[in-house]
Amino acid sequence: MNASTARFRAAYRQQHIGPHYQGWLHMAFTVSMASAICIACLMQLTHVTALEWSTVPLTFLYVNLVEYLGHRGVMHRLRAGLGLVYERHACQHHVFFTDQDMQFDDTRDFKVVLFPPVLVTFFLLGFGTPAVLLLGWIATSNVAWLFGATAVAYFLNYELLHFSYHLPPQHWIARLPGMRLLRRLHTRHHDQALMNKYNFNITYPIADWLMGTLKRD
Repeated sequence: MNASTARFRAAYRQQHIGPHYQGWLHMAFTVSMASAICIACLMQLTHVTALEWSTVPLTFLYVNLVEYLGHRGVMHRLRAGLGLVYERHACQHHVFFTDQDMQFDDTRDFKVVLFPPVLVTFFLLGFGTPAVLLLGWIATSNVAWLFGATAVAYFLNYELLHFSYHLPPQHWIARLPGMRLLRRLHTRHHDQALMNKYNFNITYPIADWLMGTLKRD
């Protein structure tokens, strides 16, 4: 490992990762909360029409664009009132993990990849609930619940994919179909010279392709 990266990781762990932090417990919280919300939304569906089912692909594309814009925007551009987001991502995550040193050292490093539990709760409930209520008012309840389930499932997919990109390259997950390409795209994004220009989709590079910011090897 590069010496400067090793020094940064050691300092970061000392300053930002408490002695009682449990990486797998953090992961379990994210997975269980997102899964519970998805299931709760799906259980509310009744007699879904073909038109209402179109909510799923439309929501998928919408959230893919939101992921792209949020990552390219506040995570890589310093904005008033959102400095902590920029600091945590561009100044910490991208220094802790470089294109030459992408993998975790141990489970305590999960904290550098996963969203904090407080932010997960705020995102899923604080942003999700008003959107579901609004769609239920202007469309139908099925549209609202399908939007909620799809958006939360996409968020969980985001977390799991991003987590997998920082596993050791010989891990069995790295050999799953399509994973090698997605890992390469994200690794390119972690190149300090490229991180503000290319590969802002953490999941599927749809918006990157549309916006002309997709960069392969």
